[in-house]
Amino acid sequence: MKQDYYGMAGAGQHLPNRDWSYDILIRADLQHSDLTGGNFTYADLRAANLRGANLRGATLHYTCFLRADLRGANLQDADIVECRWQGAIYDQTTQFPPHFQYRSVGMLGPRANLNGAQLNTANLRHLDLAEASLLGAYLGGADLTRANLRGARLSQADLRYAFLTGANLQGARLTGANLAGADLRATNWAEVDVDRIESIAGADFSLAVGMSDRLRQFFLSLPGIDELHPLTRRSTRESLSL
Repeated sequence: MKQDYYGMAGAGQHLPNRDWSYDILIRADLQHSDLTGGNFTYADLRAANLRGANLRGATLHYTCFLRADLRGANLQDADIVECRWQGAIYDQTTQFPPHFQYRSVGMLGPRANLNGAQLNTANLRHLDLAEASLLGAYLGGADLTRANLRGARLSQADLRYAFLTGANLQGARLTGANLAGADLRATNWAEVDVDRIESIAGADFSLAVGMSDRLRQFFLSLPGIDELHPLTRRSTRESLSL
């Protein structure tokens, strides 16, 4: 029988081998809980906090994990069948079954395949997206504050008015990206690959680090650099001198 556990406060609990099938667990806090061997068939875990949870050997058939936090979770030996993963978060410590193609199911994390993803206005603060493939992704207005985008592939990505304050872009590829109006303050531009760009009009680069003189001069040669950033009211030209 379906149970409604919306917003359940279950952090750190010992709940092995439990039948959660068809249950509503939206926004449930189950971080660091023992959920080994549980049956989550058709369970709804949207936006659930599963950080550090132990789901080893769980039955995950048609389970909804949209926007769930799986950082540090253990899903080894889980039986996974047609779950919904879009927007779920993982990191380098998340453990998946060896043959599960977790990078290609719409989850957010290191080396994820997010080409063309619709992530406009998404909250991606502090996420580890190192070496993620975001070719042509729609990130307009997204919050990527202090995100790790080291080595990410962002060619042709739409980053208009995105918030990237303090983000690590070291080694990222941004050829053909649109950075108009983006907040790029204190970003790391070391080894960034940009041979052309769609627009930087109104972008704020204040306190950016690692930017080569060659890249800075390239940016200064582009049109629209005297436009003001909508929030900081600083022109792109001015920001490139700070």
